[in-house]
Amino acid sequence: MDRIPASERTREKLRALIEGRSAVEDGRSELVRLAARLIIEEALEGEARDALGRDYYARGATPGAGYRNGYRTGRVKSAEGAIEYSTPQIADRSEPYRSRLREVVRGRTEELEVLAVEMYARGLSTRDIEALFVDKDGRSLLSRTAVSEITERLWAEYEAFASRDLSEFEITYLFVDGIAERLHLGQRREAVLAAWGILADGKKALLHLAPGTKEDTASCREFFHDVRRRGLPDPLLVASDGAPGLIRAIEECLPRSVRQRCLAHKIRNLQSKVPEDVWPEFKARGVACYQAASPALARLLRDDIAATYAKDLPSAVACLDDDFEACIAHLRFPLGHRRAIRTTNLLERLFGEERRRTKVIPHAFGERAVLKLMFAALIRAAERWRGIRITEFERRQLKAIREEINKEFTARNAPATSSTVTAAPTCLSSKDRT
Repeated sequence: MDRIPASERTREKLRALIEGRSAVEDGRSELVRLAARLIIEEALEGEARDALGRDYYARGATPGAGYRNGYRTGRVKSAEGAIEYSTPQIADRSEPYRSRLREVVRGRTEELEVLAVEMYARGLSTRDIEALFVDKDGRSLLSRTAVSEITERLWAEYEAFASRDLSEFEITYLFVDGIAERLHLGQRREAVLAAWGILADGKKALLHLAPGTKEDTASCREFFHDVRRRGLPDPLLVASDGAPGLIRAIEECLPRSVRQRCLAHKIRNLQSKVPEDVWPEFKARGVACYQAASPALARLLRDDIAATYAKDLPSAVACLDDDFEACIAHLRFPLGHRRAIRTTNLLERLFGEERRRTKVIPHAFGERAVLKLMFAALIRAAERWRGIRITEFERRQLKAIREEINKEFTARNAPATSSTVTAAPTCLSSKDRT
């Protein structure tokens, strides 16, 4: 273990905590402490590497530079409690080695905690991190090489995430949404699409995050092409907002899935078309319709609302009727799952959190910087997501629904022409094509 850098040992502890292999009472507090410890140790090791003129395992030495001589323990106080870290020791130097960075760390606990959270929750630029570690004359005390390695690691993690095999995920419910971000300085905001799913065991997983020029059919189709190429199986249900391009892409690329229109978005659309004094009653009837016990009852309630308000509120009734079957698709599924699958609220909340973060980072522009921030925010939140409970009875229900969906798909495509059949598989996974 002594020949392994202290930062690597800390990184393994952090990885074990994130993957659930380490049982601690307060996971969030331990996450902050380990993240802060890792950043300190990597920075100190970078400073020692610069002083020696060689990497950890590299042979050869500059005369008078000295050699590594183990570690000593340092400690810094923080709101999360005392954080212990390992400081590299260097022996046999022409001048005694003193870490200037360690002196700074002792008195910069507030900035250090901000740095720890920012690095693993959203990512910071090299300039931001260097600005936290300066001496009284404004000179940077943090190795530029060490800073670059720390910040670029998050981008490498995103690239691995965005290219990983998805065939291992057995998706039951899929949720897709987008948010407009300024990916290129001086240009209009562009869409960044995100997808997460509820798996067959009830766990939730972040599946993909990728830029698209906008939420048009071509961009959304390419998003689904990507996840299908990487083995994404057919979910039973796909939930999205009412963006026409996203809807068309879902119907083209996931024809064996039921499409659910996000009811949170739909309710907001309805509210914009109903007078304020009438809205409480209309909303109550609309919610009762969308959350009816069955699709048949929902249609009856829809017809009753139309008969009541068609004369006075024609635009609201038209909005209620628009894409109605997609709005009540969740009613085909187990009762205990309906609340979780009828909206894209989880992504909406995460996007709101991510947007607040980008507002306080003035230089968070550029596709790479924004994606790094979004990935850090989303993946960190995904580690805390709670799944849903799926009983054995509900599994049988889902199996029956899958058989029903397959029969509907076969019936829809039975009279299709050969040209139509050959065009469809472009979005299908490798398993479907075989």
